Amino acid sequence: MTNEIHTEKFLRLNDVLERTGLSRSYIYKSVNDGTFPTPRKVGGRASVWLESELEYWMQSIAGLKGAGE
Repeated sequence: MTNEIHTEKFLRLNDVLERTGLSRSYIYKSVNDGTFPTPRKVGGRASVWLESELEYWMQSIAGLKGAGE
């Protein structure tokens, strides 16, 4: 039996913009619509996205994951 350790990475808005190629306004509109991963508050005004959630979203948009996953 192996113990796998998954290291989660936090992404700031600039990282999300760079990885997705989307605009800031489109990301926040999509968050409000429920069609984009929701950022997490980590401080007073600081928000981050979980890398795993962003990767899953990108794969689902590209059709790389099944609808039931």
